[in-house]
Amino acid sequence: MYEGCFTALITPFNETGMDKNGLDALLDFQVAGGVDGILAAGTTGESPTLTWEEHNLLVRHVADRLKSKCMVIAGEGSNNTVETMEGTRFAEKAGACAVLLVDPYYNGPSSLEIRREYVEPVAAAFPDMGVIPYVIPGRTGAQLFPEDLAIASAKYKNVSAVKEATGSLENMRRTRLVCGAGFSILSGDDVLTLGMALDPEIKANGVISVMSNIAPKAVTDMTRAFREGRKEEALRIEAALKPLFGIVTVKTTEQTPYGGVVCRARNPLAVKSLMALLGMPSGPCRRPIGKMTRQGMEKVVAAASQVWRTNPEVLAPVGAHFGVDVGARLADTARALELCYGEY
Repeated sequence: MYEGCFTALITPFNETGMDKNGLDALLDFQVAGGVDGILAAGTTGESPTLTWEEHNLLVRHVADRLKSKCMVIAGEGSNNTVETMEGTRFAEKAGACAVLLVDPYYNGPSSLEIRREYVEPVAAAFPDMGVIPYVIPGRTGAQLFPEDLAIASAKYKNVSAVKEATGSLENMRRTRLVCGAGFSILSGDDVLTLGMALDPEIKANGVISVMSNIAPKAVTDMTRAFREGRKEEALRIEAALKPLFGIVTVKTTEQTPYGGVVCRARNPLAVKSLMALLGMPSGPCRRPIGKMTRQGMEKVVAAASQVWRTNPEVLAPVGAHFGVDVGARLADTARALELCYGEY
């Protein structure tokens, strides 16, 4: 079973490419936080903008450093099954224990095709590798349905988990019904995790988390609490984390000479902006992802400041591990402005 907190790790960049020293510091921080696993080269890790050389380097590096400490999952999904097979072959040799396969994007296969031409070929070719479908129709325009997921899981024992990011509780309940109690449902939305876990018709087993990049111990403690039946403690930790969970995506209305427009800063822009402000290894996002707007950055800073003010234990490990003054960092308006667009 896949249970607990798995961090969808950001990829830190510097002027020359991937920041390997920064990556090591982030991995050490995650291990110190007690996470159950790391997802390398997922969407949060900006996989669409990594070259395959960078992608493989990242997977190998994370597996080499962590495979004796926690579970390592490699993001090997694509809209090309041959490419996914090649990536999975590399991940297996590198020492990852599972691959995350996002539904094929843009070319839009049906659920039947996703199962027969994508998930099942990978599961059959790599029986010793865990295969975790990642269902996120809002990003991909395609969706593996619970029924096809259940068929694949019944045929291949290594298809035993799903990253569920449909946002639909009914879809999740259907997944639990058809896939059974021994199947792991992992939340793909931080803010929904506890609700999914406590829903008796879902009983989610954990989360592949974005905000555990910043708060690995708190998110891990929350998942451990609900797994051990300590509901009130889990609810208390969730309440402390909620402002951070609310900024995985940041939506603002920006004014232009032609009227207002909605600007949606999607993951990993907000989390990387906050990490940079806090003094954690991060670097910028790669184009076409750019910067936060000023309004967006204000929301990010306000959320983190609320957590620091009301539940400082959530962010205190950042200060201890990276040697920074969290409060001073959050109050550094000049630095925050440097991290966002000056105007729309």
